[in-house]
Amino acid sequence: MKQITKFASLAFILLVSSALFSLSAEIKLPAIFGDNMVLQQQSEAALWGWAKPNSSVRVTTSWNRKNYSAKSNGEGYWKLKVNTPAAGYTPYTITISDGKAVTLQNILIGEVWVCSGQSNMEMPMKGFFNQPIEGGPEAIASSRNLGIRCFTMKKASKTAPQQEGEGTWEVAGPETTPDFTATGYYFGRLLNQALDVPVGLIHTSWGGSRIEAWMTPSSIKSVIADVRIPATDAEIKSQNGDPTVLYNGMLHPIVGYGIRGAIWYQGESNRDEPEQYVKLFDKMVREWRTIWEVGEFPFYYCQIAPYNYGGGLNSGFIREAQSKGMKTTPNTGMAVLMDAESPACIHPPKKKQAGERLALWALAETYGMEKMHYRSPEVQSVTMEGRVAVITMDIQANPGLTTYGKEILQFQVAGDDKRFYPAKAALSGNRIFVFSPNVEKPAAVRYCFNDTEPTEIFTVEGNLPLSSFRTDDW
Repeated sequence: MKQITKFASLAFILLVSSALFSLSAEIKLPAIFGDNMVLQQQSEAALWGWAKPNSSVRVTTSWNRKNYSAKSNGEGYWKLKVNTPAAGYTPYTITISDGKAVTLQNILIGEVWVCSGQSNMEMPMKGFFNQPIEGGPEAIASSRNLGIRCFTMKKASKTAPQQEGEGTWEVAGPETTPDFTATGYYFGRLLNQALDVPVGLIHTSWGGSRIEAWMTPSSIKSVIADVRIPATDAEIKSQNGDPTVLYNGMLHPIVGYGIRGAIWYQGESNRDEPEQYVKLFDKMVREWRTIWEVGEFPFYYCQIAPYNYGGGLNSGFIREAQSKGMKTTPNTGMAVLMDAESPACIHPPKKKQAGERLALWALAETYGMEKMHYRSPEVQSVTMEGRVAVITMDIQANPGLTTYGKEILQFQVAGDDKRFYPAKAALSGNRIFVFSPNVEKPAAVRYCFNDTEPTEIFTVEGNLPLSSFRTDDW
């Protein structure tokens, strides 16, 4: 009898403990949902997390005092969407409850952009060791702005898609901005100034990463059939280069968060596979758009800058491959950085130009400021007039191109023998006249088509640099 009573008491204790645990269970949210976050304006913004299994979850948004509800599944996972208002600087709250409430504070409604890539996106406003950001100290000192906020995803290399990552939303100011992505910060700062709305930056990047690391197995295999994808974390040989590992660890946890678009600075680690890069880039962008489920969002990216790689394939080829992205992948735009003036450092200090040139694309193409000059010109046509090659760029002849009075030294011309010789060049409006005394009948022209040489030609309107290019496919 005493034994039965003992078991009954134990069962009662376990039952009470279980009930108390259920009562104390709290809503758990991914790190991307937190105090100080920015939600995409005028959208159906997704929220998700975990609650008690098979429970009713209620979400209340303070901007409209509206209640939303969802049912958690057997594992406690739930997801719903909330309607967001027009952008503004009024701070709001979101309360989420399955019986015990969690409230997110100081939320702004604005424009949200993902910032991803390798080290030139990762490079913070405070710079890397012995590698400063040009104008960084002054920009940091004046960076206090409640309308610019950045979430930085902690590095994670995984072979299985992760539901959760680590990071916090930080409000821009001298105490926090030093750790913001520099390219992303300058991008967001110009959007904030031009649009007068809050800007949220979701920063997820890893120095040295290859593009394959940011893709899923299916998208990679559609380009590289025999690709080796690690099956377990123990099999990862390159934490930032193996296929899928950064998609799983650093992108999947934020996929679905309401965004306007993405910016991308990557390519240095794939420079020896230019033809393959064109296909991988197209697959990655299209896939991100599919899995995000917020439409064909804009994707703007930086062309890599001149740098002395000291071997390997001439990086003019990967810059050419990046240029092709604007033709193969819709709703994309490329910021040219041929004036980075950093041939001895792979991390150019001119991140202001990188971020702001990406912002010009967004302001013109995404936000409708179409009359603003926002893109570097491309070759429209090439004609051979005797010994002179005439290149017409796809901009208006007036005001056209300029060298700011400097001599043009980086053109080369070849005949049918495919031997390139240095050439002289002159500008007139939107046309470039190229001549070499060593080539009687020009067949091809190349400009800055090497690792290190900077451009000498800019648009008069917008002061945007001409990219390296070639007219042949040799």
